[in-house]
Amino acid sequence: MIRMNADVVRNLNYSLDGLKKSLQQAIELEHATIPAYLYALYSLQPEANKRIQSLVLSVVLEEMLHMSLACNVLNAIGGSPVIDKPKFIPHYPGPLPGTVETGLIVPLSPFSLELVSSVFMVIEEPEDPLEFPVIKPETLAAVPPELTIGQFYDGIKKHIVHLGNSIFTGDANRQLTVGFTDLIKVQDVHSAVAAIDLIVDQGEGTKTSPLDPEHEPAHFYRYEEIVKGRELIANPHPKVGAPPFVYGGKVIPFDAKKVWPVITNPSSASYAPGSNAFKANAAFNYTYTSLLKCLHQVFNGQPDRIAPGIGLMESLKEQAWYMMSIEVKSGMTAGPSFGYQPANP
Repeated sequence: MIRMNADVVRNLNYSLDGLKKSLQQAIELEHATIPAYLYALYSLQPEANKRIQSLVLSVVLEEMLHMSLACNVLNAIGGSPVIDKPKFIPHYPGPLPGTVETGLIVPLSPFSLELVSSVFMVIEEPEDPLEFPVIKPETLAAVPPELTIGQFYDGIKKHIVHLGNSIFTGDANRQLTVGFTDLIKVQDVHSAVAAIDLIVDQGEGTKTSPLDPEHEPAHFYRYEEIVKGRELIANPHPKVGAPPFVYGGKVIPFDAKKVWPVITNPSSASYAPGSNAFKANAAFNYTYTSLLKCLHQVFNGQPDRIAPGIGLMESLKEQAWYMMSIEVKSGMTAGPSFGYQPANP
């Protein structure tokens, strides 16, 4: 289970400045999962593992939504999201923003069931994950967290409620209301709490249900569907003492032979200067940096820039697939390093 630094919430001190800093960290945290998820997603060859691709993509899109909601909350209290800076991108492999040094190390790695179970599910795991059987009861080993992502957001929510409606002095025109489904315009305590609850419920579910507000499995349980190899469904034979859900729906097959053999944790130094892989990586990083710049503009007064931002997201996929067709050593292909590169290569 991911171990977050409890000082992140303790240091809020019920101050507006502390709340702004924690929301900036929330934005960085939501973004930090996306390159790792995308790298694994891109490594799945387009013609196979369709259901797995769909599940991972659905999580990525909701992480983008969560980042947008955190930006909306920060803007609503008079803050300014900072996205266009090199340090906004975490180092891979490394911890997520706000995590303690002994916590989870997140890599850029090709897709595998081990990656999903040991990294992705750990990122999304709630404080007390609900356990459901496939055919017979099974359990997942878990290490008690110092602070889960859900607890981190709960601390932010309590501080918003404590400070009250008077902190909502931000320009309403900076709210993003288009581009992603379920966006919430934040303008007071009620809407801010609703935004935070949506972030947590989509990621972790609730204490009593694995489903999010749209009645789909939360991120943790979507990833567990992949690991278990079956969809999570309501128990078709409920009885007293039986679990309300089981992994007993449609089979979710995984063909390991249809994963590009991409290198793990690439950097610009992984590729010989002037090589096709080096040039392709630089081009990818330029597009990725352009996306960050575009999102910075979106959340700092130009919300209509979201359309070109979505176009840049699509470009990343095509560029990544091209890279993953380039052999860099025997049996291994290139992968994008997700670096900050503001100049056109």
